[in-house]
Amino acid sequence: MAVGYLVTVVLAVLIVVFCLVRIRGPQPLFYFSYRLGLVFNEIPHVALYALVASTALAFSEGDIATTADRVNVGVAAVAAAGLVVVTLRGVRTASVVRVALDDAFGAGTVRRRRPPLARILLRPVFRRRSDVKRVGNLSYGDGGRRNLLDVYHHRSRPEGGSVLIHFHGGHYDQGRKNTQSLPLLYRLAGQGWVCISANYRLRPDFSHPAHLIDAKKVIAWAREHAAEYGAAPEAAVFVSGSSAGGHMAAQAALTSDDPAYQPGFEEADTSVSGAIALNGFLAEYFDGDPATSPVNLVRADAPPFLIAHGDLDELVDTENPRALVTALRSVSTSPVAYVELPGGHHAFDLFHSFRFEALIDGIEDFAAWVTARRKSA
Repeated sequence: MAVGYLVTVVLAVLIVVFCLVRIRGPQPLFYFSYRLGLVFNEIPHVALYALVASTALAFSEGDIATTADRVNVGVAAVAAAGLVVVTLRGVRTASVVRVALDDAFGAGTVRRRRPPLARILLRPVFRRRSDVKRVGNLSYGDGGRRNLLDVYHHRSRPEGGSVLIHFHGGHYDQGRKNTQSLPLLYRLAGQGWVCISANYRLRPDFSHPAHLIDAKKVIAWAREHAAEYGAAPEAAVFVSGSSAGGHMAAQAALTSDDPAYQPGFEEADTSVSGAIALNGFLAEYFDGDPATSPVNLVRADAPPFLIAHGDLDELVDTENPRALVTALRSVSTSPVAYVELPGGHHAFDLFHSFRFEALIDGIEDFAAWVTARRKSA
């Protein structure tokens, strides 16, 4: 039996199972499944490439000689079909995003685009763009390296761009800037936006409201300095975040200009034009204080929201974001778009995948709608 080929096939089968099914078993199994799903649920074609290449190599070297080997080839074919299914679920995202945004903002909100096939199929893990410059490690507070941010802007520095601020996830006790939602940051910066990715203070050394205060400081910094990198003087400012960062973004959007969270900079403008939560945890903070839940912070003048969540998220059930969507729609005068991504797991924003590229298209259209409404107001 071709042992090396068998190992490849078994790994491919595990990848398919972990992508198609939400695993919540014992910690070692969960960790293994989560890590494999984290990568291959977004770029299953990479696993398919490896499986096809391994099968071709096994045949070319004469390793498929026994009945067991032929059974292994059959299992490989089933695994390949499973990887195609995983890929097609990601492709479905475009239509799901279109329906969700049309429902929230009106028919025709989303422009139809062709997915960047070369980038998705051949360079999914390379996020950088030659037309975008990253200015790293700028200080926005007195928290040392946890109060540093990066700015992404077009190298030509065109004037008049909007601003996107992104906060990373990591359970509020880990994570760092320059790791998450990079395809989004580079895409928008390549179109003239000024994008900011920020660190913030973490548990256990700091707890709520320190994280929110840091978020407010970043917004204030952006309003003071983003024009230096090409943003319009009165630019629309969007706040976004992944996982715990989504919690921060929602809190910041729903507590604009609240002096309780702006010690020492109470007069700063920390309002935002729109909020984007990706795979966000949107309930109470670890201390259980109801005041830390975005659901309990909703207000009539809340900005427009776009909330995106995978229907197979292993860490945060869909009931969590749905609760905020329901609360916002019952109180806010602004529209709320909720995109439930078919087959989406947690942390779907790391690579150039069919799923995330389609969602980025939706984020662009969401921002265009908000900006147009803002100009007409």
